[in-house]
Amino acid sequence: MAAYRTLDRLGDIAGQRALVRVDFNVPIDHDTGRITDDTRIRGALETIQTLVAKEARVILMSHRGRPRQANLHDSLRVVANRLQELLDAPVDFVDDIVGTKARDAVQHLSPGHVLVLENLRFDPGEQANDPEFAKALAQLGDFYVDDAFGTAHRESASIVGVPRRLPSYAGHLLDRELSTLARILDTPRKPYWLIVGGAKVSDKVGLLGHLLSQVDGIVIGGGMANTFLAAKGFSMGISKVEEDARDTAKELVDHAKRLGIPVILPTDLVVTEAFRADAPARVVAVDAVGSHEMALDLGPQSIDQIKDCLQDAQTILWNGPMGVFEWDAFSHATMEVARTLAELPAAVVVGGGDSVAAVHRAGVMDQLTHVSTGGGATLELLEGKTLPGVAALGTYNDLH
Repeated sequence: MAAYRTLDRLGDIAGQRALVRVDFNVPIDHDTGRITDDTRIRGALETIQTLVAKEARVILMSHRGRPRQANLHDSLRVVANRLQELLDAPVDFVDDIVGTKARDAVQHLSPGHVLVLENLRFDPGEQANDPEFAKALAQLGDFYVDDAFGTAHRESASIVGVPRRLPSYAGHLLDRELSTLARILDTPRKPYWLIVGGAKVSDKVGLLGHLLSQVDGIVIGGGMANTFLAAKGFSMGISKVEEDARDTAKELVDHAKRLGIPVILPTDLVVTEAFRADAPARVVAVDAVGSHEMALDLGPQSIDQIKDCLQDAQTILWNGPMGVFEWDAFSHATMEVARTLAELPAAVVVGGGDSVAAVHRAGVMDQLTHVSTGGGATLELLEGKTLPGVAALGTYNDLH
């Protein structure tokens, strides 16, 4: 893992401009305009409070959503308002990023105060990693802090361009994510089990391939289980199956078998004929899926099998839900897995946006060893990849 400096290396920064990349990509109800989950805002509080206590002038920058142009729904104004409610320090907002309004707002920012810039993705230079945009951002700060683990896998201007131009540090959240994941997963206590779900095999090939030789067992659920079952010759009706990934699924199972690693696939499923929350459903064995049915959850026998396999586990990594957990009728397996993990004495790491949402919904987030705030970043780190945002934290001294 790339070397980086942490906030305990900061000296006297009173009056200095701290340019902080946070992850304020929070969900907002389109009808009410209200934030529905402020977890990511709360996750940044420790770093912001540290900088405020040191009397820095704190400038926060983040993206939210995938806007094609500036719009009120994706504005960070509502995020700034929520931050003001959570933070015991003055918080201002400016509807600008690197223009005259933003520069003036930074110039007039008092020590110990916080300024939130407008959504970075309102400027195309952010995702394009435009050097001129990165330069303009860097001119707003005296030093840079990255506390956005959820975007550390992106090669955006605010993630990799700015730290090349300013002395850089990892914030508390980023450092905690990296150190915790490394501590638990680099030298896991055995037996070590991997639970993988979600929709697509292709999204998890890297994770499965990287961890196959490290784990002692694998549980596969969610939509991707359909592809594994289809690769074994089961008829999956109208279930979503990645036809192009059938061979990959078969190769992964064969490789695991050669290594002596059990791969637990569903033995029964909850199926329905319509993809909607209130669709009538039934439980069937995996060899009894009707031609007009689709699998949207695991059945009770599969759930019991998963619970039995995990009883002796000492380390468990969970990435991806077991079914369409957003709908009550098809949430049972995901909720049961979440509650089971909370009751086990094992070290449990949960990564991936949907998995985090699942443990939050199950009410067990505080009972697990570590719930990662990153989605794609967590996945890439677990695949053994170097995160561009982390590597960039050590580039300033190389260029100056």
